[in-house]
Amino acid sequence: MEATQRSQPPHNIALLPPPIFLGHLIPFIELAKKLVFHHNCTITLIILDDGSSMKSQKSLLQGLPTTINTVFLPPASTDDLPENARVELLVSVRLTRSFPALRDTLTSLKQLGTPATALVVDLFAIDAIDIAKQFEIPAYLFHVIATNELSLSVLMPKLDESCTSEYRDMEEPITLPGSIVLSPEDLPDSMKERNSEVHKWALDWCNKFLEADGVMVNSFLELELEAFKDLEQRRPDVPPVYPVGPLIRTGTEAESDRGSECVKWLNDQPPKSVLFVSFGSGGTLSVEQFNELALGLEMSGHRFLWVVRTPQENIADAYLNSQSIVKDPLDFLPDGFLERTKGRGLVVASWAPQIQVLSHRSTGGFVTHCGWNSILESAVFGVPMIAWPLCFEHRMNAVFLTDGLKGAIRVKENENGVVGREQIAQLMKRLMQGEEGKQIRNRMNDVKIAAGNALSQEGSSTQALAHVVQQWINWK
Repeated sequence: MEATQRSQPPHNIALLPPPIFLGHLIPFIELAKKLVFHHNCTITLIILDDGSSMKSQKSLLQGLPTTINTVFLPPASTDDLPENARVELLVSVRLTRSFPALRDTLTSLKQLGTPATALVVDLFAIDAIDIAKQFEIPAYLFHVIATNELSLSVLMPKLDESCTSEYRDMEEPITLPGSIVLSPEDLPDSMKERNSEVHKWALDWCNKFLEADGVMVNSFLELELEAFKDLEQRRPDVPPVYPVGPLIRTGTEAESDRGSECVKWLNDQPPKSVLFVSFGSGGTLSVEQFNELALGLEMSGHRFLWVVRTPQENIADAYLNSQSIVKDPLDFLPDGFLERTKGRGLVVASWAPQIQVLSHRSTGGFVTHCGWNSILESAVFGVPMIAWPLCFEHRMNAVFLTDGLKGAIRVKENENGVVGREQIAQLMKRLMQGEEGKQIRNRMNDVKIAAGNALSQEGSSTQALAHVVQQWINWK
């Protein structure tokens, strides 16, 4: 299917990502670039001001094409919510309370002669599909996490009706397409307590997304084929689902300069010899786990590049306040650690140019928190993984990586929820020098080829996005 012809006048597509999660904002920005460069669209990127400096978010928006216009909605208060409210609920409520300003923005676009042709929303802004209907434009969900999670969302309402206990007490596991078997402990955090507000929100979401006119997923057919088949077979009860990924971050010149220390160090290492350790833009560890990881890296004897973040005990809440932490994460390293690992290890605080690191010839493995963006980046560059899930849907992703994709080895926590130093050292050796690691590396190389094919001119994801754009243009 051919991309939208350049001779047509530009169509303005409104995108509504969440304000906090960089792992959601990044694929929205990459989708915007695709629509601008390949489909003759202009973009209105509508972002809720969360009341903070939004330094990380604004840095992502620098240098975007002039055809991508950013509009910030005024902050929406959530002071009336409990102090211990889950981050998922906080983000969703903030977005919902910004909907009057969203309506005003869409009205202004219409008055300026650049009306929105379609509204594309994040999962945390799913209720905005009602606003799209008010403006008589198509409402699409851009699902920036796994297709398997979407399959679980379809099952969840019936599961909730049939289950009389907490999900953690279920005798039978949940089986997803592709023979992905989820034990109760691997379910998303939103399913852990059925009487919680975040679980009620998740249930409402599972029903609401069915009202979308279509769903784009940041994935590709070859990565989650069985999940896409399953959702297609559920039509018309489920809206059409289109794989448009992998959409991963394209770095900037400023980031290349900032990450030059990492790249220079990698340039001096042997091919496939370095284990990259990073838990995403907001992922943190407890103080105890931070210490065990350091000692495990030291014990392994392998080369490593470790992105350290200041430890926090509440891992999920770290995504809310990561920009306000002032303590130096290097202060939490074991005494003498940097001296003892000098030469074979590089420790950097808070950030590294992940795309440059994963694509580097010296990188041979990746310890990941199993966030979907990191998984896609590993797929694009064919990097084998050690799966270390933290929160949200990460444990479910870890099951997919190990049992479905066969692209990772998973850590196992002890009875105190800690991964010990001995196991960390052992896993590094299994991945970096064992036969098991070789098989995973070969598998990820196949995935790398499939990812490239999906994004080729005639690839499945390229064709799917072209079809979606045509649907928007022809909407009546």
